Amino acid sequence: MKKIYEILKKNKYEILLAALVLHLFIGIVIRDISFYMEVLWPVNMAILGLCSIGVFMEKGRIKNLVKNLLTIVVIALPLLLPFFKKSADFMLILNFSYVVFFCFIFLEVFKFLIKPSYINTDVISASACGLFLLIEICVFLFQIAVYKNPLSFKGIDYTTPAHTFIDLVYYCSITLTTIGYGDITPNTYYTKLITSLIGIAGQFYSVVIVGVLLSKFTSNSQ
Repeated sequence: MKKIYEILKKNKYEILLAALVLHLFIGIVIRDISFYMEVLWPVNMAILGLCSIGVFMEKGRIKNLVKNLLTIVVIALPLLLPFFKKSADFMLILNFSYVVFFCFIFLEVFKFLIKPSYINTDVISASACGLFLLIEICVFLFQIAVYKNPLSFKGIDYTTPAHTFIDLVYYCSITLTTIGYGDITPNTYYTKLITSLIGIAGQFYSVVIVGVLLSKFTSNSQ
């Protein structure tokens, strides 16, 4: 147990990064969408919850308690998905919980990025974690809009929650990176504005991270 604790503490950002990539992009290798939705989704969230433990080590009892409660919620809700997948209210609660969960982790990661005056593998991994956490936040934020109004976007596959999730991972990734192919487009005034805000947030994060990394590298060189 002590050895696992030390691994989580030493490689916390690398472990979190691997879990985020797994959660967002496991659809690349999974063809059975039903299996993806009913089995892998809760399993992925359990892995994410475990892999984020290291980020909150030595962060105080209250932060760890909040993080553990949020983890329980985001693991439990997908388990109920087969029974409530047609309920818009349930999907709104699920997606709002995920937004809070990922925002909570993102803030902790970002605090770490701007704190130390050095650059190492932790800083690089944490920078990548921040970007993937932004994608996670944006995906579930848009899912709130989608389940409130299915006409929020054009080009989204609404066949199952898994199809919708995968389409929004793709859409948020190309929006935050300003690629923008145009095959999925916002269809209401509020999704257009949120998309604009997300594009700006992606650019802002990139500028801030480049500035932070350069300042740390300069500090190391002196």
